[in-house]
Formats: sequence, C-alpha cells, structure tokens
Amino acid sequence: MSRADLTLLPEWQALQQHCNHLETLHLRELFAADPKRGERLATEAVGLYFDYSKQRVDDEALRLLRALAQARDLPGHIAAMFRGDKINATENRAVLHVALRAPRDAHILVDGHDVVPDVHAVLDRMTAFADAVRSGAWKGHSGKPMRNVVSIGIGGSDLGPVMACEALRDYSRSDMTFRFVSNVDGTDFAEAVRDLDAAETLFIVCSKTFTTLETLSNAHAARAWCVAALGDERAVAKHFVAVSTAAAEVEKFGIDTAQMFGFWDWVGGRYSMDSAIGLSTMLAIGPEHFRAMLAGFHAMDEHFRSAPFERNLPVLMGLLGLWNANFLGAATVAVLPYEQYLKRFPAYLQQLTMESNGKHVTLDGAHVDYATGPIYWGEPGTNGQHSFYQLIHQGTHLIPCDFIGFGQPLQPVPAQGGGDQHDLLIANLIAQGEALAFGKTAEQVRNEGTPEALVPHRTFEGNRPSSTILAERLTPFALGTLVALYEHSVFVQGAIWDIDSFDQWGVELGKQLAKTTIAELVAPTEPKLAHDSSTNALIRRYRALRDGKPTSERA
Repeated sequence: MSRADLTLLPEWQALQQHCNHLETLHLRELFAADPKRGERLATEAVGLYFDYSKQRVDDEALRLLRALAQARDLPGHIAAMFRGDKINATENRAVLHVALRAPRDAHILVDGHDVVPDVHAVLDRMTAFADAVRSGAWKGHSGKPMRNVVSIGIGGSDLGPVMACEALRDYSRSDMTFRFVSNVDGTDFAEAVRDLDAAETLFIVCSKTFTTLETLSNAHAARAWCVAALGDERAVAKHFVAVSTAAAEVEKFGIDTAQMFGFWDWVGGRYSMDSAIGLSTMLAIGPEHFRAMLAGFHAMDEHFRSAPFERNLPVLMGLLGLWNANFLGAATVAVLPYEQYLKRFPAYLQQLTMESNGKHVTLDGAHVDYATGPIYWGEPGTNGQHSFYQLIHQGTHLIPCDFIGFGQPLQPVPAQGGGDQHDLLIANLIAQGEALAFGKTAEQVRNEGTPEALVPHRTFEGNRPSSTILAERLTPFALGTLVALYEHSVFVQGAIWDIDSFDQWGVELGKQLAKTTIAELVAPTEPKLAHDSSTNALIRRYRALRDGKPTSERA
C-alpha cells in the first residue's frame, strides 16, 4: 500500500465508521453522559490551557485519531524535522524554523553543519543594531535619530512582523512609529509615509533574493522618496537596511552590506517571523522581549517534540482539525481571538495554514481523494458576534471555531456598573462556546413564551464544535507559544495527509503570467494579444481606462 492510500487504511475506515455513530449524538448528550467531560477533555502546557471538550469527539474517536497518526508515522516525521532532514521534498530543503529559537547550546545539523551558531550570530547582530537605533546612537544622513521604521516585504516577509508588532504593541516603544508596506498598489506606500519625516525614517527591505517584484517596486519607491527629501544618494546607506542573502543586489541598491541581515533556505517565509524578518519586531519591542518571544516558541517546540500524543497540544489541535475537515466535512475554521491586540492573528494564520496545506497532490505526486487545508478566517471578539456569528450559530455550514482569550488584560478599563470591561469580554467568549455547543431547543424557546410562529427562528441547533485556548496574559512568551502551536498543528495535518507543507508552488503561476501581462499593459502601442478572450478584453479595457479614452473608443 502506498502512502497515497490514506483512505484505505484500517485506521481511517474505523474513524469513518465511528463518525457515522457519533453523528447520531449531540454534544448535549456527550456532556450529559460524562459530567467531568469539560475537565477531562482539556490539557495544559507551556502556559496555554486547551479545552477541546466542545469538539464532537469521544474517547474512542480520540484513540482512533492517535492510531491514525501512528499509522502515518507522525513520531518519525517529527523526529525528521527536528534533526534537519530535507522534508521539503519538492525543493530538497530542510525545514528548521525550530532552529531559529533554539538556545545557544543546542546543536542542529544541516548537511553536517551546525546552524545554531549561525542563528545566534544573526540574532546578536540584530540586537546590536536594535540597541543602536532605539538608543538614538544610529543617526540618519542629516544626523537625526530614527523615530520611524517602515518595513517593506510581502507574504511571509510581512504578515508575521505585522501581526507580532500589533500583538505586542503594549511592549512597543511609544515614541517610535512602526509601519508596514506590502501591497504593490502605490496607495500602500503613499499612506505609510504621508506624515513621516524622511530624516527620521528607517526602511527595512525584506527579500531573501532581493528580486521579489512587489517588494522591490516598493523599495525603489521608498528610495526615491528618501533621496528626494534628503537631496543626496548617499542617504540610502543610513536610512535603509536589508533582510536578505543577496549581497550583490543589496549593494547595487545602495545599502551597506554591513547592514544586511541574513536567513537561510531552510526557513520558509511563513515560518520566518522569528528570524531576521522580525527585525522590525525587535526594534519595536526591544531585544529582551524579542528573546522572550523566542523562548515561548522554543517551549512549545520542546512540548511538541516530547509530550505524549494524548497531552500534546499541537497534535491534539491538528488531529481535531483533521477530524472536522475529513470526517465532519467542515471546510473552514474560524479563529476568534478575544483580544484586540491579536486582530491580525487570523490573517497571519491564513498564510501559515493555507499556503502550507492547500495542496492537491501527495509527496509522490498522486492526487488526493480527501480534503486538505481548510480555509482559515476570523476577526476579534466581540466584533464578530455582531457580524458573521449569525451564520456560525444558525447557518447551514459547519464551522469549527478556535476561541482565544487571556485571564488578565493589558489595558484594564472599568466597566459600567463595576468590574472591568475585560470580564465582559471573556464572558462573551465563554458564552459563545456554550451557545455553539448546546444551542437552544424548540421546547426551551416555547417555555420562554415565544409565539409559535417565531419558535423556529429562535431555535439554535447547537452541536457546533469549538476549542478554547486560555493563557494568563498576552506576553511575548505567550505569543511565541501560540504561534508555534499553530505551526506544529499544520505540520501534524500535513504529515498525515502526506503532502508537502513547506513549498508553495501555487503562488507561482499568477506571478509568471503577470510578467507577460505587465509588458502588454505598458506597451506604447496596442500589443498583439494571445490570451483567452476574457483576458484580452480586460487588458484592452484597462489600457483604455488608464489612458482616459472616450467611451466610444473603449469598446
């Protein structure tokens, strides 16, 4: 039997049969039959409390899921990643984001070379630079210290730092401004620098090859803006640094390669927020807090590596996600952080999860015959409750939810009538999980005196699965544990689905076609087009709209 035959495994078929049995049971019945379920189906590690009792599973389903993980040799996959095997098969690369947060005395080999000293050498250089900028010792071309930092990147070179800087804003320097530019739409850059003084602005250009089209377009816009404002090409060396490995391209741009911070091909973009890509984060929160975040990542790494599967948070999260996607037919996952500082966390997870596991073939190239890579989305609570929760509660789609909350607020605000607004926030988090699980029966609605015609409208089916993650406080350490939890849960699912969670060929085709299209859009005369009729018409229509031709000439 090949690894492509996942659905033929006896463990898979046993799960399917058991799912057919569980589908006849409601979460109300599962809780009624087990009064201790809410305490039993929960586990805690590295500061995170994970309650999965409101998932539509029982002990047998959990046992069978762990058996499936063993049948797919999940322990072997975990060991292979941590020892530096080239598990990114299509690119023949190791996958070692865990090395980015390994302590100095660790040893992790790639092709016989210990990469840990390299990681800490870059971290030390980042620390020295961050200290110089934050202290005012680093001066711009006109002798002023840097008060504004603009990070330019896209995808994994942008989403992680954006999320982290927002999540840890309470730890950030309040006398400095941090902004991010990723969209090649010129509006993104224009708005980022609109009110900034070029003499006090530092740009971080994040591109491993220094050839990424969107990033370099924005970097050149920033260079032109800086030189125009400061009147000297030499200003670039004092107002730009690079996160890259392409020294020749960086130098050609005008950046001093002494201010180039590297990373490695065994770090995927979406797993790079704790590498030099996180330089903006370190500048914002300081080296000490940045290293505390790395310690949180590492703590979850070690838990994932060593904890038994029945108490292993990433394994449990990954297996429950697989159960919901492959057996309950859930196509999406809603991530609902009840913490305003985590407002960009769902967007960050979209790339982490969907670029990793949005694959349609196995490692050996066979088409899968099972669902992979559910769609991740979400918004902070309580905003979402007045938006899309209606569909989650009473819609026709099954949408598992991850609720995330903290015991202590970073910004305590008194609530009307006493207490703290944070209590109200977490009351909503807890209540939403309860409502999704248990709903409200027609009998309960009638007993409230509801007119019969309205009973169907006010009935909640319940039986909607959710997990809840609680931590004491949103600290840098806690953020590290939370991100690593999702990183490793993605790995668990990819290992069982037998897909490459670490390549991203799906982003390439559109980029390749765009290179042809841009030449046709900017051609001085009407180009000869050889696309399909829709694409040809769109190119002609855009050229006409851009050039302001009369309506009669746009047909």
